[in-house]
Amino acid sequence: MIDVHQHLWPEAFVDRLRARRQPPYLTGWTLHTATEAPYDVDPAAHELGKRVALEQDLGTTLAAVSLSSPLGVEHLGDEELLTAWHAGAAEFPKPFRAWASVNLLEPDVEELKSLLAKGFLGLQLPAHVLGTPAGWDAVGELLRTAELSGRPILVHPGVADQTDGPGWWAPVVDYTAQLQAAWWAWHAYGGRRAYPELRMCFVAAAGLAPVHHERLTARGGRLGTIDPKLYVDTSSYGPQGIDAVARVLGIDQVVHGTDRPYAGITDLRQGDAATAVIRHDNPHRLLFGAGFPPPERGVQ
Repeated sequence: MIDVHQHLWPEAFVDRLRARRQPPYLTGWTLHTATEAPYDVDPAAHELGKRVALEQDLGTTLAAVSLSSPLGVEHLGDEELLTAWHAGAAEFPKPFRAWASVNLLEPDVEELKSLLAKGFLGLQLPAHVLGTPAGWDAVGELLRTAELSGRPILVHPGVADQTDGPGWWAPVVDYTAQLQAAWWAWHAYGGRRAYPELRMCFVAAAGLAPVHHERLTARGGRLGTIDPKLYVDTSSYGPQGIDAVARVLGIDQVVHGTDRPYAGITDLRQGDAATAVIRHDNPHRLLFGAGFPPPERGVQ
């Protein structure tokens, strides 16, 4: 089983968050961000030994962890925080491997190339900066670097707007809106024409954006055939949402992602064959490409 979407904080990253005095920062295990209410982090969720044991029990052969983009780290200019993330994540034991992140204030393509050469799986980008065609154009050098390196892009929710809504508001409303905007902006931008070989995954089923393809057609738009290099993950959704998305994109474009520790594995009720491809074959193809032979399936 391959999980393309998890979060796990290295000790040095936690220490650096505690040293900060401006959001994002930690006081003990309480997380303070610029736009969301303080959040009490479960220390056990970031205890490496427990997380390794959990994935071993589940039969996970690869768990891809990423920086928490809603923290806004990519726009802080805090190189020590980014360095702490990459240095710590690079040392995680199996089954963990990591997505790279970059300083989006001054993107360093050479640094990204170095991280990818060191074994980072691909590049995570925050959805809140990709909500317009111009947003995609602005990260063009990063997209091209990933494409030429044969590495994928992970689109993850970024910084939420400030609101007086309840605690679930940002994940349910803001994050999904970001993902939907990024999905449609990618298509409006003509992303596939610009980057024909780039593999990409939108987490959380792209905020269910594919379900709205019927509305696009009704309004005179057209996306054409299924894009075999464009994927969505299953995080935070269950049988209804994933079944609806799979009916539009096809089951081969759906990959297993949990968003652990914020969510876990859900029975999608797709049957054994579909479950196997969602949890193994599809994520392997996303991460390594169609020409890279997959290993035998482990425990599903």
